[in-house]
Amino acid sequence: MNKTVIITGGSRGIGEAIVKELAKEGHNIILNYNKSEQKAKKIQEESTKNGQHVEIFQADVSKREEVKKLVNFAISKYKNIDILINNAGISQTKLFTDITQEDWNTIINTNLTSAFHMCQEVLPNMIHNKKGCIINISSIWGTTGASCEVHYSVAKAGLDGLTKALAKEVGPSNIRVNSIAPGIIETDMNKNISRSDKNDIISEIPLGRIGSTLEIAKAVKWLIEDEYVTGQIISVNGGWNI
Repeated sequence: MNKTVIITGGSRGIGEAIVKELAKEGHNIILNYNKSEQKAKKIQEESTKNGQHVEIFQADVSKREEVKKLVNFAISKYKNIDILINNAGISQTKLFTDITQEDWNTIINTNLTSAFHMCQEVLPNMIHNKKGCIINISSIWGTTGASCEVHYSVAKAGLDGLTKALAKEVGPSNIRVNSIAPGIIETDMNKNISRSDKNDIISEIPLGRIGSTLEIAKAVKWLIEDEYVTGQIISVNGGWNI
């Protein structure tokens, strides 16, 4: 059965892989983007050629009013929202003592507050329908913490906390909430890591390689299909933090 899916930050990296994987399954996709309009349009065009259903919608999901417009668009188009994937996120590498108030606010708002906004806006529809699935894209750093990425680690840890607490609250309404915590994945976010540093990381990963965006997308697909997993932080990292 086709489901209606909102994916924030869906125009690139992990988000793009999730959009493409779920579109192949026949779901109705609302791809949210903020600045990458051309990439979003290209994904939509490719999907349309393949007979898939991908709508695109520009919104800065760190801002409540823009989130409202996004959710209202989805409901007006498809009536119901079955799945929310909170993927929008940015990173920054900086010594903790150099992080400015603006740096902190930007990282927290983009990576954590956006999920708060999205969850609050979609839940009335899900609760009314007594069903729903929310998947937050977290990070290994939310569990282990990352030197020189304190604000990013805090945001992802907060996302995991939101996942666990919200799962308890909305479980009685048959709504599942989970996080997927990727390790190092081949994306633009990690393009500035030097080859030497990548090799050092790979040497610590039992499976001996960096992950792909498709592997995260497949984990999302599984969480959508499953009906009994909730409140979990699913680590997809090749065994990096065993």
